[in-house]
Amino acid sequence: MSIIPVSQLTPNTLAYETTPLVKPTGFREYDARWLFEEEINLKGIQALGEGLGTLIHELSVRPEIVTGHDFRGYSASIKMALITGLMSAGIKVHDIGLAMSPMAYYAQFDLDVPCVAMVTASHNDNGWTGVKMGANRPLTFGPEEMTRLKEIVMAGASDLRGGGSYEYHPDLADRYIADLTEREKLKRPIKAVVACGNGTAGAFAPRILEALGVDVIPLDCELDHTFPNYNPNPEDMKMLHAIRDKVLETGAEVGLGFDGDGDRCGVVDNEGEEIFADKVGVMLARDISALHPESQFVVDVKSTGLFHTDPVLKANGAKTDYFKTGHSYIKRRVTELGAVAGFEKSGHYFFNPPIGRGYDDGAVSAIAVLDMMDRNPDKSMADLRRDLPKTWGSPTMAAKCADEIKYDVVDRVVARFKSLQEEGAQVAGQDIADLITVNGVRVVCADGTWGLVRASSNKPELVVVVESPVSEVRLHEMFKAVDAVLRENPEVGAYNQTLPELA
Repeated sequence: MSIIPVSQLTPNTLAYETTPLVKPTGFREYDARWLFEEEINLKGIQALGEGLGTLIHELSVRPEIVTGHDFRGYSASIKMALITGLMSAGIKVHDIGLAMSPMAYYAQFDLDVPCVAMVTASHNDNGWTGVKMGANRPLTFGPEEMTRLKEIVMAGASDLRGGGSYEYHPDLADRYIADLTEREKLKRPIKAVVACGNGTAGAFAPRILEALGVDVIPLDCELDHTFPNYNPNPEDMKMLHAIRDKVLETGAEVGLGFDGDGDRCGVVDNEGEEIFADKVGVMLARDISALHPESQFVVDVKSTGLFHTDPVLKANGAKTDYFKTGHSYIKRRVTELGAVAGFEKSGHYFFNPPIGRGYDDGAVSAIAVLDMMDRNPDKSMADLRRDLPKTWGSPTMAAKCADEIKYDVVDRVVARFKSLQEEGAQVAGQDIADLITVNGVRVVCADGTWGLVRASSNKPELVVVVESPVSEVRLHEMFKAVDAVLRENPEVGAYNQTLPELA
């Protein structure tokens, strides 16, 4: 048995150095995230490793695991504490060192290892840490496994059987890069801004794309775990604006932005227009379904309604399933349905063969965009964007809300919209045509304008997204209507970003 963790400790004390600190809310729906030192300490990370090793044995999976860590000042020490716990629970650890998350997923296939534990806080601010875990490639844990892991860790119920071991694989990065680049080069050297926000992808993404014949213009690709310019998050308008400015300055054909652990890629076109990832998904779905008619796709509930209404996708016989937001959920759904690809508005894309192996990889996503451009030499990225039916969409907006209360607030918001629907009341001046409650609530008006509210799975926030196929005015009307319902709950705080003012 291991030591039972506590949820609060004072730093710089004997207890802090000798007792595992693990705040229970760090166990999210499909991965784990904590503020390092404030919500978890190194003893707590070790306890997490012990619990994960115990769960792997419970699942009757071969007790071997791939580990890697992202480029933050504390990630390597966190990984070693995790490894200590894993080995004490009888797990053989295959360490690939500094890595992007998709490199760890690739290593599961390359090394024939069933499990993965990638130490990363992804795009979260500095101070955060976390672990993305799985025991059935290419899938990662969902709520059932995360709930059981939390039970084991918080009860101090880990089985410290011993007998684990450690092996370091220094050449895994080279094998990963070779796997992506040993193919035909692009027919022409597409000029691309490659932005990495000084995060982990800066060590790998430019090298991969250059090997495919891309004329790479690097932007913030130097590794710097202080993130001096902006957080490496291609949903963040600050990063997208920096890419836009570089594209316009250099005359690049496209801008590609990678997040902190390299499993997402954002896109800016040659005119400096930031294309939200769900719209890029529609463009890729058009391209893929032209090559593979009647393709099945999966998208998350934050995504544009064009996946259902786009005439080109209809003509190609494409089918799209809307499902819960979250990389683990979409990844699982893509596997269940045998879909060609899954797209999240956050920029997590999942490509099954012949494009990928089912896991999210920002480099694979970037290559898919470049291949689409290569197959359409007579059209710019802006032309491909303009080919889509026009809609007005918001960025992903996040309002602060404590982890302990956020799901209760979402339940209240869902109930409020259901009661409005039952009363025949209007939202944003129109009748409610549909309520989709697979993940929070997506309220759809009669004209197709919609707004979504859901709880963030990895931060103390509520996520809001709105879209209108009618006008920018309707977009703003829907946001005001959704925000008004949110503001009925005093626990909801300020947004990280919101809609720009109407001109």
